[in-house]
Amino acid sequence: MLESMTGYGSAELVAGGVKALVELRSVNNRFAEISVKLPRQLLSYELEVRELVRQRFQRGKISVYVQVQSDDDQPITASVNPEKAKACRALLDRLSEAAGVDSPVTLEHLLRFPEVFDNGTTPLDNTEVLWPMVKPLVLEAVERLKEMRRREGEELLQDFGKRIAEIEDTLSLVSTLAGGNLEVVRKKLAAKVEAVAGKDIAYSRDRLEMELVLSADRLDITEELTRFRSHNKFFLEEMHNDESGTGRKLNFLLQEQLREANTIASKSQSAEISQKVVHIKEELEKIREQLQNIE
Repeated sequence: MLESMTGYGSAELVAGGVKALVELRSVNNRFAEISVKLPRQLLSYELEVRELVRQRFQRGKISVYVQVQSDDDQPITASVNPEKAKACRALLDRLSEAAGVDSPVTLEHLLRFPEVFDNGTTPLDNTEVLWPMVKPLVLEAVERLKEMRRREGEELLQDFGKRIAEIEDTLSLVSTLAGGNLEVVRKKLAAKVEAVAGKDIAYSRDRLEMELVLSADRLDITEELTRFRSHNKFFLEEMHNDESGTGRKLNFLLQEQLREANTIASKSQSAEISQKVVHIKEELEKIREQLQNIE
């Protein structure tokens, strides 16, 4: 099944006082190029994140973003340290006495001492808690990206099928028109012979027939049409292939289709056939543009 290289996948979770978000964005690229942006607490897991993504994708430029932050709905974890608060109060009292200041010590004065509070630890400070939370999100985001790329691949598959069918119909018209190629050459040779005969110059009728036979051989596009249809058949089969490298194989077949189209055009003596070939090449070009986004 075809898979596009363009897509987006994300997953998020709020648990244990932490909000975690994982986002993956993918665009087309010749090879698999993975960039990872992690918070400082998870930098040591960068290689593991890369490997989780690389296992699921063969091609594409994929960007991974991981964000973690405290859940705003969680209660404050800081608490008062009574012993330090008393010590700070006593220190301020001695200072007032030493300075001869009669003003009483207030809460505002004590708040200037951060030591009176004990800051509780948060899950953001604990890598062993964060990674087990983030890893499943990475896997979930990868699968969502994979699913989106598959959906786009299905759309491309339908588009390719329609274009190949259009090309097949046009080849049938070309095959019918090709029967008139020899007649066009016959008329051209007859016109030349009449011009020569008009000057009373002898000519060989056998040589004329030989020229017609040689022209018929040069203008015959039966082999090209057969090969073209064969390439179309293989193209349709490869579109439904689940093996990796489908995009590269389809690109190769497309090059062969273009080669046959150019050969048919060069052999044609009919303006109508040339127009049909132009239409075929336009369809192939549209397929080529879309193939750049196939994994």
